[in-house]
Amino acid sequence: MTIARMPEPLSGVTPEAIRLFDAAAEAFALYRGDPVGLLDEAIAVAPRFAMARLFKAWLFALTTEPKATAAARALLIEAIALPLRARETGHAEALSQVLAGNWSAGGLALERHSLLFPHDLPALQAGHLIDFFSANARALRDRIARALPHWRGMPGRSLVLGMYAFGLEESGDHARAEAVGQEAVEADPRDCWAHHAVAHVMEMQGRPAEGLAWMAGREPHWAGKENFFRVHNWWHRALCHIELGDTAAALALYDGPVRGGRSAVAVDLVDASALLWRLDLLGVDVGARWDELSVAWDQQADGRLYAFNDWHAAMAHFGAGRLDAVERLLAAARRAEGSEAARWMHETGLPLIEGFAAFRRSDYAAAVEHLFGARQIANAFGGSHAQRDVIDWTLTEAAIRGCLAETAEALAQERLALRPHSPVNHRFLERAGGLTPAGPAAG
Repeated sequence: MTIARMPEPLSGVTPEAIRLFDAAAEAFALYRGDPVGLLDEAIAVAPRFAMARLFKAWLFALTTEPKATAAARALLIEAIALPLRARETGHAEALSQVLAGNWSAGGLALERHSLLFPHDLPALQAGHLIDFFSANARALRDRIARALPHWRGMPGRSLVLGMYAFGLEESGDHARAEAVGQEAVEADPRDCWAHHAVAHVMEMQGRPAEGLAWMAGREPHWAGKENFFRVHNWWHRALCHIELGDTAAALALYDGPVRGGRSAVAVDLVDASALLWRLDLLGVDVGARWDELSVAWDQQADGRLYAFNDWHAAMAHFGAGRLDAVERLLAAARRAEGSEAARWMHETGLPLIEGFAAFRRSDYAAAVEHLFGARQIANAFGGSHAQRDVIDWTLTEAAIRGCLAETAEALAQERLALRPHSPVNHRFLERAGGLTPAGPAAG
């Protein structure tokens, strides 16, 4: 690919720095290899290469981790001290918004940037991930739709197709998402983002057997150690096992590729919390697994940076019985102000954590009250439909355990309307139908 040369020259470069930058852009788009190391090499051979610093800052900022975010801020300061062209200025402006906690403003700045520079792959991908983190389904789709015609016949087009597939899926266009995602992986089997877009389609449509076949058939392309998105794809496979009633297989995946490596990366910890919470809801004895996961979250959730992470950290802390850790998160969150991220925490994160806290203490009526309202605003930040489904899952379980018969049946029917073939949803309806005033249905 020739990403660094498009659509205008970059400042402070050498031919070798351009080659390394292009390799980093491809590595990040494929979620494999070491894009940070490649950018470090580019900076070493071209010390005044501002765009390499800006790209590296994006890689750190998009981790949604406190220490990495601090490193991104330092890189941005270094970059803006160098001569910047228009393309580099667009990145710097968007980065400054994101690093101030204003994700939507940063995403909008990159939308405007991509109108001018549709071939800027790092900008497209950074914007796509911002849309994901802010749950902006329309921008997930349309940011890429606007750029895609400019990639006809160009190297890297399939990577843009993979992003478009995920945007289509999150917008509810499942048939097109599956077709586009399959086209992308046929063009480049290494594209684990496109692969994961198809996995999302199968999850949302309640097709777990097909989902398992899709994951297993393409495992060599997404499960290697060089792939830094592999934990999330293992999480998708575990969800297929759960839907099929094989919780033992899902727990084995937790102990193996999901958590066996003891990753300290925030996105991997999110997957671990979400999987363990679902298994716990299903009555699986998860033993002391919560304890390890809760401690791992201590360095990655601060109550201020990103509410989606803080909520998943709280799940682990509840499971481990570390209510002091939850209180520290909540205290920091209540002090946060002045940014979109702080608003997300106040309006959405806090109600979700309060609802999950009520569930853990078996106050199911309070859990239903908190979560019934919180789910209406949860689409305002964080993650995918599949990830946020744990809210509705917990809400439905709370209604059943709390013997709220009408609410439980209504929620089960709601879930079945979206995924009529889901065994989990049929089990919800069966249990809701067996409720009596004396208590929840057995099992």
